[in-house]
Amino acid sequence: MTGNTPADMRHEYAADLGLTEADLAGDWHTQFDRWFADAVAAGLPEPNAMVVGTADVQGRPSGRTVLLKGYDPEGFVFYTNYGSRKGAEALANPYASLVFPWFPMQRQVVVAGRVEPVGRAETQAYFASRPRGSQLGAWASTQSRPVTGRAELDEAYRAAAQRFADVEEIPAPPHWGGLRVRPESVEFWQGRASRLHDRLVFRRAGDDWVVERLAP
Repeated sequence: MTGNTPADMRHEYAADLGLTEADLAGDWHTQFDRWFADAVAAGLPEPNAMVVGTADVQGRPSGRTVLLKGYDPEGFVFYTNYGSRKGAEALANPYASLVFPWFPMQRQVVVAGRVEPVGRAETQAYFASRPRGSQLGAWASTQSRPVTGRAELDEAYRAAAQRFADVEEIPAPPHWGGLRVRPESVEFWQGRASRLHDRLVFRRAGDDWVVERLAP
């Protein structure tokens, strides 16, 4: 990396890395599984961190980093307060993008697809696996809404802790749950020298999937 200003910053990607059509698995899920395993094995901090992009009904976008909590051939799952900005936008305008920025490996995965709530049983099963403090936090936080200060959050947490003091298994709040992004495209991006990066995309075409190479 050279330079101290954004315009002067340069990082040349490795010339010997690449991603060819022959390298790809037969489906996006298997390919993601391979790259996710590579990211975990490489010791990347929070390899399940992803940038989630949503938009309101007027098309005004917003983005934030969220932790992936599950994936399978049906899509990618994360959890949120449905009244939060991302939750409200995803339910009102049910499309989203996901970006996994695995920069140390000179890779990223970009997903675009339709959003749907996961079933309540699936939400409750995941909620039960969370640390108790995180469970209480989900009850205490009116996510994305203005608060008067930290003291208000701390008091809401204390109230939640008192409410469930004698409850062994805290239920998931009715306003909190999972969202599944069912992909319509999944792009695998591998950095290459001279900014001629490899971009291979699995794209849904009816009931099938096709693979396309995109210009960098």
